[in-house]
Amino acid sequence: MGRATTAQRLREVMEKRKLRQVDVLELAQPFSDKYGVKLNKNDLSQYLSGKVQPKQDKLTLLGLTLNVSEGWLMGFDVSPDRATENAPVPGQDDGRVTECMELFSLLSDTEKDLIIRQIRGILQTKGPHPADDR
Repeated sequence: MGRATTAQRLREVMEKRKLRQVDVLELAQPFSDKYGVKLNKNDLSQYLSGKVQPKQDKLTLLGLTLNVSEGWLMGFDVSPDRATENAPVPGQDDGRVTECMELFSLLSDTEKDLIIRQIRGILQTKGPHPADDR
């Protein structure tokens, strides 16, 4: 059997938790407000039918909303647990690392490249850093 689809995984988590589409939309609202990513009934219906695949921003929003990893939602054979996918190094996360990862995942590839260049520029002012070798 091939990889599961996003539609199958969405239906699976919704059935397991006895969630209706309206429930998912309601649960998504705080994340939608926080990150400026809109999820409407039509979007969710199309994802559940398999007609449309969610783009990265909506996939991240659904992952946050349902507290599952994006990789699992995409159908990969990985743990559905967000904590194992995005676990910060123990003792090093004061909340900013997790927030940065969530925000970064909402950016386009071009925006991600820009942010990485900016971070490298900041680090260069501090001297040699292992990330400079990439």
